[in-house]
Amino acid sequence: MSVPTNPPGNLPGDPTSGARGVRERDETSVRTAGRRARYEHDHPRYPWVALSNTTLGVLMATINSSIVIISLPAIFRGIQLDPLAPGNVSYLLWMIMGFLLVSAVLVVSLGRLGDMYGRVRIYSYGFVVFSVASVMLAVDPFVHSAGALWLIGWRVVQGVGGAMLFANSTAILTDAFPANRRGMALGINQVAAIAGSFLGLIIGGLLAEWHWRAVFWVSVPIGILGTIWSYRSLHELGERRRGSIDVAGNLTFALGLTAVLAAITYGIQPYGGHTMGWTSPWVLTGLIGGVALLVAFCVVESRVADPMFHLGLFRNRAFSAGNLAGLLASIGRGGMQFMLIIWLQGIWLPLHGFDYAATPLWAGIYLVPLTIGFLLAGPLSGYLSDRYGARAFATGGLLVVAATFVGLLMLPVEFPYWAFAALIAVNGIGSGLFSSPNTSAIMNSVPAGQRGAASGMRGTFFNSGTSLSIGIFFSLMIAGLANSLPATLTRGLEAQGVSSPVAASVGNLPPVGSLFAAFLGYNPIAKLLGPTGALDHLPASNVATLTGKEFFPRLISAPFHHGLVIVFAAAAIMTVIGAFASLLRGERYVHGERRIEDIEDFEDFEEEGAAA
Repeated sequence: MSVPTNPPGNLPGDPTSGARGVRERDETSVRTAGRRARYEHDHPRYPWVALSNTTLGVLMATINSSIVIISLPAIFRGIQLDPLAPGNVSYLLWMIMGFLLVSAVLVVSLGRLGDMYGRVRIYSYGFVVFSVASVMLAVDPFVHSAGALWLIGWRVVQGVGGAMLFANSTAILTDAFPANRRGMALGINQVAAIAGSFLGLIIGGLLAEWHWRAVFWVSVPIGILGTIWSYRSLHELGERRRGSIDVAGNLTFALGLTAVLAAITYGIQPYGGHTMGWTSPWVLTGLIGGVALLVAFCVVESRVADPMFHLGLFRNRAFSAGNLAGLLASIGRGGMQFMLIIWLQGIWLPLHGFDYAATPLWAGIYLVPLTIGFLLAGPLSGYLSDRYGARAFATGGLLVVAATFVGLLMLPVEFPYWAFAALIAVNGIGSGLFSSPNTSAIMNSVPAGQRGAASGMRGTFFNSGTSLSIGIFFSLMIAGLANSLPATLTRGLEAQGVSSPVAASVGNLPPVGSLFAAFLGYNPIAKLLGPTGALDHLPASNVATLTGKEFFPRLISAPFHHGLVIVFAAAAIMTVIGAFASLLRGERYVHGERRIEDIEDFEDFEEEGAAA
């Protein structure tokens, strides 16, 4: 029996089973053994169904990666826990990191499972897991530390659901769209993925004003809708690569990456007499042991018969350069997001008359130009990259992003908003120019049977970048603050009548507390001075000044700007390196459309070359 094929440019659609035969003359789609069924050219709408469903999935997942960041003050008030009290900073960090870490660790394994057992199946299960976890988060029955542990545990489960969605959405789209329209489709999907991390800030700010539980309830109806819709509308179009589960590869990769990212999380916390914990035995063990496990993963994958991930894909320049550029871009974008939240919530908004309780909402609103810029550039660059290739758009976009980092570090702390808005809007445009073409180029470069694992590896780089940005940029900021904050804080307290010994002892506390206070939009002065009893002996006017809206923001503005210069300079350098990596990706390449001599030789392309 001959194998029907789609004419060039026609879009695939819904499959019909070969066992059920031909439904109608124009719907024949029976494939030979080992191939999946497809709708033919009479069903052009299926790719758009796949696009809308997968866009909903990644949007929900990425919104939840950032919605908690800006809602943390309301959440901790709701569970009656002070996140800045001694020993509670870990709760704060794991509320953010739990979701990100699991999403980064599991996407490759879940993408590989999608290659083996069906991408749509794993993707649909992701909606179910995500919805259940969202319900459990919203009904947290505990308070204090027990309430925090409940939230952290279910955020981890929610991250598993997000990883199932994230790992397979890109592969489902790559299956559904032909190469000449894939960039546009992946562009829209990636716009949703990255815009979701920006929209989460706005949505979190709005919902936190109403009730902290609404931050979690909002995902439930979306998850239920996505579950029903994906079950009824999505079809397995990709080739399955049956094989055994690579237990050793999965374990070494998951444990190694978890150890590294967890160690980075604890590295920014004080240890002993140090402002940070990079010399802690636990942190060093996590970093060294994690790297050793990742090396072991590479050894395992090069020797096992059916690996979780074919390392040979990294010999493909389009794949490796695109992922390196994506990692560096993700680190820079994550670092910028955290720094802008600190800048707005902890300094700029209080200095402009906003109450601390309202700063999360307004920080999200003031960051809207960033989202608008990204939404404008993302789909357009994806469409154009289909025609002209990814290299120019992706490389140019990262250079634009690097230029905006330089512009941000040159702004004064009390900036005019129009200048800030213009810079972040241009930053969003640059990110949009980069993200869509880069994703399309990565997915175009891999064989059809490995799209799930390749999508998972791309997701690992994407999500790991955000996790790494916390360790890298918070460390740089804390290092910058350590040089100037103690003296500035001591002088400011003395000027308000606090005795020199008390002012010096408070001023020399680790700066991480002040940094997280700014991140959460808190004034920590009352808490810092409370144990000393200093506030009980000061005039009421001085107490009002110390605990008011402007004293702490003005006090830390100069040290914060010093740290900000270091952070954005590092982000600009990383982004320029990412642009250089993007430039090295080569000309437009779609797997199966070029001779094997045009790419790096590795085993997965030998069959293609033989067939040619």
